Amino acid sequence: MEFEERPERVRLAKLLSERGVASRREAERIIEEGQVTVNGDVVSGVVLVDPEEDHIRINGRPLPQQPQTIVLLMYKPKGCITGREDPQGRPSVFDVLGNVGTKVEPVGRLDFDTEGALLLTNDGDLANSLTHPKNRIPKRYLAKVYRVPDERDLKAMETGIFLEDGKTAPAKARIVEQTSTEGKPGNAWVEVTVTEGRNRL
Repeated sequence: MEFEERPERVRLAKLLSERGVASRREAERIIEEGQVTVNGDVVSGVVLVDPEEDHIRINGRPLPQQPQTIVLLMYKPKGCITGREDPQGRPSVFDVLGNVGTKVEPVGRLDFDTEGALLLTNDGDLANSLTHPKNRIPKRYLAKVYRVPDERDLKAMETGIFLEDGKTAPAKARIVEQTSTEGKPGNAWVEVTVTEGRNRL
């Protein structure tokens, strides 16, 4: 079955995921297994649909209505991952969050040992707009470093530094607080503002 591609049409698998039917990968599977009909016809492959016009059913049941957009701001503590499952069995932010009545996903990631503000939402388009590199949404971190950075270190952050996966985008960095021991430089708290999301940046 073929559908004319129009601006208001979306991928069926994406729509099923957004409506809470299944994950994107699982939605693709149930489509291929013939469990989904559009306007009475069984579909398969990449299908474009109009949520407002097409009648979509999963195993005979109508597609759930569009849920109300939810955006949550939580304080992620140390000692938990941002994802839902972990091969190491570590706790997740969803263990802390509990049941909020609908499926939400984190906007970006915070490492296991990182704490701070974390957005979660059921609006995939919103999450994508906040995390897409082209939008350059700033993210601010406060990091404790075990040496007081000098002016050269801070300038390097502003121009970009090389990591294992390539050079970073320019970032802003400033020393917020520093300690000293017996007159010798000690540790420092550094505020870093970045506009990209990278693992262990």
